[in-house]
Amino acid sequence: MSSKTLAAGDKAPDFELPADDGSVATLASHAGKKLVLYFYPKDDTSGCTKEAIDFSRLKKEFQKAGAVVAGVSPDSRASHVKFREKHELDVTLLADETKKMLVDYGVWTEKSMYGRKYMGVERTTFLIGGDGKIARVWNKVKVPGHADEVLAAARAL
Repeated sequence: MSSKTLAAGDKAPDFELPADDGSVATLASHAGKKLVLYFYPKDDTSGCTKEAIDFSRLKKEFQKAGAVVAGVSPDSRASHVKFREKHELDVTLLADETKKMLVDYGVWTEKSMYGRKYMGVERTTFLIGGDGKIARVWNKVKVPGHADEVLAAARAL
C-alpha cells in the first residue's frame, strides 16, 4: 500500500518535520547540500540502533563529502531524544508521527511477520543532490556495510 515508488532523477518530495534537537527540518533548508535520508522502522531496536551508530560514526566523513545525514521514523521527537542520548548518536533524527513523509517517499508499506500483515517502514535510504533531485535509492536495506556504501555514493556525487 505504499503510495509511490521514487527513483533516481525524481524530484525529492518536500517535507517539514520536527528534529530531535528541537529544530524543524525541511527539504528547502538543505538546498545546495547533499542530503542522506535514511528511513528506519523504530528507535532502539537492534537493526535501527546499528544503522544509526554506523551513520553517526561516519558523520565527519559525510560532512567532508558535503552531505548531511538524517534518520526518519514514525517515532516521536521525545523517543528520538532518548534514543540519541542512550546511544550517543551524532545524526539528526526526524519525527514523522503523521507518516506523511513516509507515504510521500513510498516507504510506508504493508509488511508481514509470522503470517500477520501490518503497516510499517521499509528500511530505505535516499541520497538527494543539492539540486533537490534523488541521486540514488537503496531499497530493503541490509544494515551491515550500508552506511559505508552510502558514503561512497555521496563522495562520488
